[in-house]
Amino acid sequence: MISLSAAAGIAAVALAMVLIPGPNMIYLVSRSITQGRRAGLISLAGVAAGFFLYVAAATAGLTAVFALVPPLYAAIKITGAAYLLWLAWQAVRPGGTAVFAPKELPHDPPRRLFTMGLVTNLLNPKIAIVYVSLLPQFVEPERGHVALQSLLLGLVQVSVAITVNGLIAVVAGTIAAFLARRPLWQRVQRYVMGSALAAIAVHLGLDRSRAATA
Repeated sequence: MISLSAAAGIAAVALAMVLIPGPNMIYLVSRSITQGRRAGLISLAGVAAGFFLYVAAATAGLTAVFALVPPLYAAIKITGAAYLLWLAWQAVRPGGTAVFAPKELPHDPPRRLFTMGLVTNLLNPKIAIVYVSLLPQFVEPERGHVALQSLLLGLVQVSVAITVNGLIAVVAGTIAAFLARRPLWQRVQRYVMGSALAAIAVHLGLDRSRAATA
């Protein structure tokens, strides 16, 4: 079983990561605002499925592959950093789009909403880093059942992420309406998002740590 401190630690990491705007938040908010809460929640179901696939991979010990093949882990970090920098530029460039003022999207059927949510999460570099590098550091081998610990820690992360993302999807329209009446706040939100994404990208780019193993 996992310790209380390990559960609290991964919960704190999960909360910090989900509150920083990234691909998941941008996609969920866009869907909720342009197609309604139901579309946002269906998209969230796809995102949740992606989380569970990551949990399954962590439980199976597949993340250890990245520790055995350092160039592969480095490539993921560099690609993720480049992607986050691109998102940061999209936020701060002249005419850029804020999270809660997205461009209009075509109305998609439920199956496509779910699939896009799944793909968006699977390709999210923030989530990949959580499972490849951060989650294994909370596993305590001396407590035994490493796979079970990975599973439980992953479920803690999933619970936090789904809860917060669900709340964001539900209230996205209300927040968007609030910001629409306050252009200055929209600009501030864009620059805060861009700065946060750029900071994560720089951290990933400069980080020389190796993938952790359970």
